[in-house]
Amino acid sequence: MTTTIVQHLLSSADRPNTWTALRFKRHRDWLPLTWSDYYKSCEAVGLSLASLGIQKGDRVAVLANTRFEWAAMDFGILGIGAVTVPIYQSNKPEEVEWILKHAEPRVLVVEDQSQLRKWEVIAKRCKSVEHVVCMDPGREGVDGVSSPCPVSGWEHFLGFGLNKFGASSSYFKDQAKAVGLNDLASIVYTSGTTGEPKGAMLTHTQIMSEVEDVCRAFPISPMDSTLCFLPFAHVMGRIELWLHMYLGFTMSFAESIDRLRTNLAEVKPTVMMGVPRIFEKIYAGLLAQIEGHPIRKQVFTLLSGRPSLLPRLAADVLIYRKLREGLGGNLRFVVSGGAPLEKKLADFFSQAGLLLLEGYGLTETTAAICVNTPGAFEFGTVGKPLPDVEIKLAEDGEILVKSKKVMTGYFKDDAATASAFKDGYFCTGDIGQFSERGHLRITDRKKDLIKTSGGKYVAPQKLEGLLKLNPLISHALIHGDRRKYIVALITLNEGYVKTMAKEKNWPFRDFKSLIQHTDVKELVRKEIAQVNKNLSSFETIKNFAILPDDFSVERGELTPSLKVKRRVVDERYKTVIEELY
Repeated sequence: MTTTIVQHLLSSADRPNTWTALRFKRHRDWLPLTWSDYYKSCEAVGLSLASLGIQKGDRVAVLANTRFEWAAMDFGILGIGAVTVPIYQSNKPEEVEWILKHAEPRVLVVEDQSQLRKWEVIAKRCKSVEHVVCMDPGREGVDGVSSPCPVSGWEHFLGFGLNKFGASSSYFKDQAKAVGLNDLASIVYTSGTTGEPKGAMLTHTQIMSEVEDVCRAFPISPMDSTLCFLPFAHVMGRIELWLHMYLGFTMSFAESIDRLRTNLAEVKPTVMMGVPRIFEKIYAGLLAQIEGHPIRKQVFTLLSGRPSLLPRLAADVLIYRKLREGLGGNLRFVVSGGAPLEKKLADFFSQAGLLLLEGYGLTETTAAICVNTPGAFEFGTVGKPLPDVEIKLAEDGEILVKSKKVMTGYFKDDAATASAFKDGYFCTGDIGQFSERGHLRITDRKKDLIKTSGGKYVAPQKLEGLLKLNPLISHALIHGDRRKYIVALITLNEGYVKTMAKEKNWPFRDFKSLIQHTDVKELVRKEIAQVNKNLSSFETIKNFAILPDDFSVERGELTPSLKVKRRVVDERYKTVIEELY
């Protein structure tokens, strides 16, 4: 490891003009961008930041959805030796304020008018911000924005560097060449599922250790293409961005999560990075379609036993081929991370001809430290450690990690940094064990383990994962800490339940009335009973409640990477939980 990611940015300008670097949608058309033009955009960003006085080590915060301008901004920041501080676009104003006060960036980059409104709410209290840049100010522009510091639209901002340095300046290249492996590259804040977010400090060493090892693990080349939809505020999304710069494959930007299925069919990626929730929804949607198609349902039921060749062929024609085509038809494999992937889900997609390869890592480890690969996978595990990674298990099963991928520490938090390490190993907080084949299996979060009043430990993620395999159930949250028995909060898959209700002629006014239907409650009860058959008596679910609404990012119940914020949900439904006991 001798080069930084920005040195690969410099060399990317020389890639053939026949190679497409990026594709993004504008007015219904997918617009391609060559590597040369892509580099010029990154350089323009870097020079404009420099014209605002941003120097090596200064911090620049980015509050936006994943899009082309985000990518150009990241490489522009890194190229001049500055530090990128990503913020989830779904964060509330008070959450944005907390990060801005903690990270103290000199420049804040926001996506659009909705993010500018957040800035107006908190602007007077965020003293470090000297300039705000808006990627897409729309027709309203930035003139009317109430801000104690200047606010610039994207095009106006890009002119700053040209005006100061001129078209032939070598300033950006000189700065990029001076960036070293030990220089801080990004402060990535944890999603805060259990408390205030902490800023993991990642240097260029962490970036390159991850990128190089992932390239060794997976057969990816410049001829590949991805459809990018993960938030760049999530470390896994940034790894995809940095991999794309390192290798030179084409990256297309999805319009939104809601448009993902349409974009997959249009872009036809060969490789994809995602989170389990996306594939849980695809699986549930497929089962909802099968439910209304007697022949497909019969074939699918046959497959749940020991299918012979004929049912397999029928399934491929009636079900699996359509699924693959719906995902673009060219996917060779998908890397899944960010949350546990159920073995049954991986098995199903494998039968359909698509490898879902689960990996494991944290913000603090610059994403993956273990991965399943096309040549070595074991469903139900997160794979084997990457080459640079040393893992040992503590006496209580906690996964301890030593690697160049591990952060240098938490920003402005020496106490948290010290408590995160033990004898040179990073303490992940996850409990795991190795399979006979040397693949790591995650059994639960150490801090999430439930201890019943009877003294028995229960792993909630295991139970939640089993429940979510039924397309009827969207989310499940298990409780029982210091209680006599285990209970579950359940949210239902609206599309699936409505389809079933119409087929069975159940009368209902709306979804909220439907979930109170006796037959719907009985279906949930039967599913829980089925799950309980495979559990020890102390971990069986004794009671449940169906919640009126599914968990959402907008209401703060899910992180942007679609993990449940247990603390938020527990507080919101405290009365419901108490009633279950």
